[in-house]
Amino acid sequence: MSKKRLNFDFGIGEPESGYIKVDASAAYAPATGWGFEHADGVSARDRYEGGPLCRDFCIPYEAAFRVDLANGTYVVSFVMGDALHETSTTVKYGMGRVLFRQARAAAGEFARVSAAVKVEDGVLRLAFSGLAPRINALTIAPSEEVFTLYLAGDSTVADQPPEGDPYAGWGQMLPMFFKGDAAVANHAASGRSSRSFILEGRLDALLEEARANDLLLIQFGHNDQKYDETRRTEPFTSYKDHLRIYIERAKEKGMTPILITSAHRRYFESDGTLVDTHGDYLVAVKELAEEEGVRLIDLAAKSKRLYEELGEEASKSLFMWGAPGEFIHFPGGIEDNTHFQASGAIRIAELVAEGLRELRVPQLLVAFR
Repeated sequence: MSKKRLNFDFGIGEPESGYIKVDASAAYAPATGWGFEHADGVSARDRYEGGPLCRDFCIPYEAAFRVDLANGTYVVSFVMGDALHETSTTVKYGMGRVLFRQARAAAGEFARVSAAVKVEDGVLRLAFSGLAPRINALTIAPSEEVFTLYLAGDSTVADQPPEGDPYAGWGQMLPMFFKGDAAVANHAASGRSSRSFILEGRLDALLEEARANDLLLIQFGHNDQKYDETRRTEPFTSYKDHLRIYIERAKEKGMTPILITSAHRRYFESDGTLVDTHGDYLVAVKELAEEEGVRLIDLAAKSKRLYEELGEEASKSLFMWGAPGEFIHFPGGIEDNTHFQASGAIRIAELVAEGLRELRVPQLLVAFR
């Protein structure tokens, strides 16, 4: 597959010049390399007013549009709206990474939005949802100017599969805070520590893809506390030694490494203050950042402030706390003080984005929404 610009015009009417027409029956086929997956739920309308890219559209309710592409970075640009009705569209790509959440357009207005994506497996899969989703037009353009934020971390960061919904990592939500200048490549994986991530070759695979000028965000600690020999590290010795490997190898690649302290777990003292379950691991990350002269986001401090502001009861809304029957994939209920549900992952990703703004990383100065 080659990298090339693709323009899609969705709906019923005649296509705009230079665009490929996509109607509601356009199911994905390997021969074309594009189309809707499970197209039965897609419908189309023509409002007979507005320009060629606005008058008609598809309603991709709980549907996904797939395009086969060569691996690399792309800018995807959307036109989403309806001449007669207000719309609200959420767009995700890959395994649940959110590009736009509830992008709204008033009746007769059209959201024109762009974002950067990193294609890693030869497929760009755009999943649509929302109260009233629309897709009028889509442009996919390869871009060598886009830089990438690579994420190395554990389950609190990782893309979580749909069968775990609403379970989500903050890395899934990070793309929604950036414009078309910065893509996110989430290599974080559940259950990994700073040690096991390296032992499994995950850091090697990440660096194989990365380029100079990319960023490497590093958050470990939850599983470094575990008592099994493939994951366990000690805060001021092996933990710092392993994190130092990420820093050194990122710098060798010309990347900018950024250390992140682990988001806190949700445990409260009787006086309403948060219990620190990470202890010396948080101290060690801060020491290492100082020793190596690298940037640090203190997500532990930011998450502590957030949880305490919400309080013991309201902070459950950030985590995988659900009553029996509340979450379809957890019918018996769940009480988890470590892992986030989607709304919590968004709040934590917002804190990470806030931390990146505060660091004033040169590449990111114009990349935020």
